[in-house]
Amino acid sequence: MLRFDVISIFGEMFGAITAQGVSAKALERGLYDLVLWNPRDFTHDKHRTIDDRPYGGGPGMVMMYEPLRDTFKAIDQAAADVPNHRIYLSPQGKPLTQQKIEELAALPRITLLCGRYEGVDERVIENFVDEEIAIGDFVVSGGELPAMMLMDAVIRLQPGALGHQDSAKQDSFSDGLLDCPHYTRPEIVDGMAVPAELMSGHHAQIAKWRYEQQRQRTQVRRPDLLNN
Repeated sequence: MLRFDVISIFGEMFGAITAQGVSAKALERGLYDLVLWNPRDFTHDKHRTIDDRPYGGGPGMVMMYEPLRDTFKAIDQAAADVPNHRIYLSPQGKPLTQQKIEELAALPRITLLCGRYEGVDERVIENFVDEEIAIGDFVVSGGELPAMMLMDAVIRLQPGALGHQDSAKQDSFSDGLLDCPHYTRPEIVDGMAVPAELMSGHHAQIAKWRYEQQRQRTQVRRPDLLNN
């Protein structure tokens, strides 16, 4: 079973993962486990301080080394026999791709560090993080939403998470292309009809049409994928 250890000062946000949708059902089925860690629990002052001003000046605050160090040490001691891959969600990280999600989905344990403010002390990254991952070229208020996006993508690839075992295989990016268009009932609505190929009942013809649509859509919307 896959285990997530998540370091966050806003652990309650992860109810969005555990209480609803595919990820909630996967948790009920025992396909993964989630353990939340608050670095405030590893402070030693009455204010439970986890951030301080950056050296060199500048706006904002930086998450401190010592509370995060002790959080990582506690995580390492928990389930110490299970290999752990530690990720910091950061705009400076490598872009998250479906290929990376597939790699992560095969791991037994993943720790996700959710930064806040201006980020974390660089020494935390140097000593306790295996890789930095970004969900896009933009900045959000903290790492919780990126972490949940990564988790959802990984969870749905766990065997038994989706209703149909081939659903994940047909997603966009799984074969390097965007997904093809999809249609359902009614056959004709507002003067628009379902493509005849999908109504033919000819499996080879349908597969060919879908592949051609994938190529065309990718060429128009994401030609960089074809170049790669």
